[in-house]
Amino acid sequence: MANRPAQSDPFDLVVFGGTGDLAHRKLLPALYHREPVGHLGDESRIIAVSRRQLSDAEYRDWARNAICEHVAQVDPDALERFLARIQYVSVDVAQNTGWEALEQKLAGREDVIRAFYLSVSPDFFGPICSALGEHDLVTEKSRVTIEKPIGKNGKSAHEVNETIGSVFKEHQIFRIDHYLGKETVQNLMALRFANVLFEPLWNAAHVDHVQITVAETLGVESRAGYYDTAGALRDMVQNHLLQLLCLVAMEPPESMAADSVRDEKLKVLKALRPMSAEMVERNTVRGQYRAGASAGGAVKGYLEELGRDDSCTETFVAAKVDVENWRWANVPFYLRTGKRLATRVSEITIQFKDLPHSIFLPDAGRISANRLVIRLQPDEGVKMQVMIKDPGPGSMRLREVPLDMTFAEAFSSRHPDAYERLLMDMIRGNQTLFMRRDEVEAAWNWIDPILDQWARAKDAPKGYTSGTWGPSAAIALIERDGRTWHDESY
Repeated sequence: MANRPAQSDPFDLVVFGGTGDLAHRKLLPALYHREPVGHLGDESRIIAVSRRQLSDAEYRDWARNAICEHVAQVDPDALERFLARIQYVSVDVAQNTGWEALEQKLAGREDVIRAFYLSVSPDFFGPICSALGEHDLVTEKSRVTIEKPIGKNGKSAHEVNETIGSVFKEHQIFRIDHYLGKETVQNLMALRFANVLFEPLWNAAHVDHVQITVAETLGVESRAGYYDTAGALRDMVQNHLLQLLCLVAMEPPESMAADSVRDEKLKVLKALRPMSAEMVERNTVRGQYRAGASAGGAVKGYLEELGRDDSCTETFVAAKVDVENWRWANVPFYLRTGKRLATRVSEITIQFKDLPHSIFLPDAGRISANRLVIRLQPDEGVKMQVMIKDPGPGSMRLREVPLDMTFAEAFSSRHPDAYERLLMDMIRGNQTLFMRRDEVEAAWNWIDPILDQWARAKDAPKGYTSGTWGPSAAIALIERDGRTWHDESY
């Protein structure tokens, strides 16, 4: 029987942006899932904060609708218990009003964990934290969680970190990347460090290259205004893809303690080969989707969704990355991410090297190199491509087959959503799956030269038809090295 986490200590979770899309789709459903299993505790409260004028009852109705829409099976009794712990406060952060009502709501609860979740525009991270400090709402047991993106470049990220750091200590700051909460991402750690099979092979002597793909079929849609100020490099590569790269490339940490893990990830970020202007031109591709077909229907192009005809914001990025250390010398990491691609999938592919010598006759067939595929979404699981003999009499015939472990088939119990795990880790004070300040700034140090060169070059992103795998230049990026994207594994 699996070990179940213990009930948390009493807490007040204050969600800024409590009527927003993230709260509706992810945060409230994730928190509800912890109710039936008893993780929240009788004295814990959830306090939603937004500028809208709502009563507790009105907000609970909104929360009920969110849970019923996004949770497959709702226990009526658990739902009523969950809704009873929810309260609502109206605070207008832009006008800096309503803080007294939040003070009153939290008064007398200074001895319980006080967790602030900033599900708001990054422009409000600093003002909210400053106001929390000015109104004496930060206690020794307080912590704050901020969503990406943290800044738009290294300079602005530093300024955001300085502002938050003037109110909260580093051990109180939880910079969330929901990809790190996914079951398969954590299984990457188990795969590497809990099995003697893989770690001896996890190096340049045996690995040919690594691919990391995060593909979406959706466009920017209602997020067009925000997205046009960010783009795929800031929105996905600077955080999600670089964090996945770190987990693949990191050295074994001393332990699973938060700083041990994050120290090793930081070393990877510092080992990334800096991108010169020439390397940016050669080793990166940026694209922008055009009209096409997706999910069986016609879809608009990015500029049509944006309502403009002159944006150079990229919706697709591919890059060849080098990690300059002994473990990964001359092993390229190929990253790609984009919207309106052929399939929704997030995968890490470890491509091992070819056999140094084959003992089989030519008519045995082609021997393919082993490949380990770690699927983050959908259908989380791990698949290993191996060679076996094709069953039957006669001569030796070889065939490639997958050793496949799909989590839904291997485990009958439901596994938690990423936000469930990360929210509870934050409340319990476990920072292992959260980014440290120096990680964020090291990632920006690598990203900034790419942004700068793209701005100087002033080249428009390469167009690609919605429903495809991106610009043809992304195919050329990997195929000129004699390799190919492993789309067939999807």
